[in-house]
Amino acid sequence: MDLNALSLKELKDLQVQVAKAITSYEDRKKKDALAELEERARALGFSLAELTGVQVVRKRAPASAKYANPENPAETWSGRGRKPRWFEAALRSGRSVEDMVL
Repeated sequence: MDLNALSLKELKDLQVQVAKAITSYEDRKKKDALAELEERARALGFSLAELTGVQVVRKRAPASAKYANPENPAETWSGRGRKPRWFEAALRSGRSVEDMVL
């Protein structure tokens, strides 16, 4: 590839593509190394977290809304965590949980 024959826009596009490719390559290598280390630790009867003293935190996907405020449908709740005030107020006013299900 003759870089001198490319325009500035083409060079910048190529630069972006190269940066993405480098990041992707590094991520794959890290994932492979981690899998290899976890397998080796498992073969020795340990978890990687036990050997390193670091707990691997797996992020949960954001929960989708399951309940909506009957008074204001823009207010929603997934059912995780503390109940919102509007949810508790609706229950106290005689509404059922089923009334608020999306």
